[in-house]
Amino acid sequence: MLSPLLANVLLDEVDRELERRGHKFVRYADDCNVYVRSRRAGERVLQALRGCYARLALKVNESKTAVAKVWGRKFLGYCLYVTSAGEVKRAVADQAMHKLRERIRQLTRRTKGRSLEQIAEGLKDYVPGWKAYFRLAQTPKVMRELDEWLRHRLRAVQLKHWRRGTTMFRELRRLGASVELAARIARNARRWWRNSRMGLNMLLPIAYFDRLGVPKFS
Repeated sequence: MLSPLLANVLLDEVDRELERRGHKFVRYADDCNVYVRSRRAGERVLQALRGCYARLALKVNESKTAVAKVWGRKFLGYCLYVTSAGEVKRAVADQAMHKLRERIRQLTRRTKGRSLEQIAEGLKDYVPGWKAYFRLAQTPKVMRELDEWLRHRLRAVQLKHWRRGTTMFRELRRLGASVELAARIARNARRWWRNSRMGLNMLLPIAYFDRLGVPKFS
């Protein structure tokens, strides 16, 4: 954690310059957002910042720098959005959400042959930390949708473990499926993702994954 501390010492001059100009801004280490009322003002501030950084023998990372509207811009994994009622709220930025989904896909990959119990252990090592970091996000619907998507993936994993239609039929009947439902899913044994919606959500409900210890986002 030394880098953020050194950045704060080095960039104190930049903070003072922004304060002197009366700008509203937020900075963590070398990641900084400055809020102004127009694009023209934003261009002026950016030019001034280039000068400040040059005096410190630093350069602005142009590939990650932009003058743009605040909505949707990423800062420390978060972004801002405005509701229909005109309220400004916090959300997980698209880039951070994409990284989360990719990580969950890795942890729940259907080709690794791990049991659901083993997969749940891996999720318990990752999801709580992610959830704690993004606890300030004001998007309960998004978090509920993540829970649904994760359980859908886990149901597909279970079907993949059973593999053969005869095994699926037997295990689904053991879980309480009707002959008709078990047969319908077993007939399409290779369509794991589609089959994981075909009544399997009733046979493997939320409580089932709670018992496994699968962590929740919501």
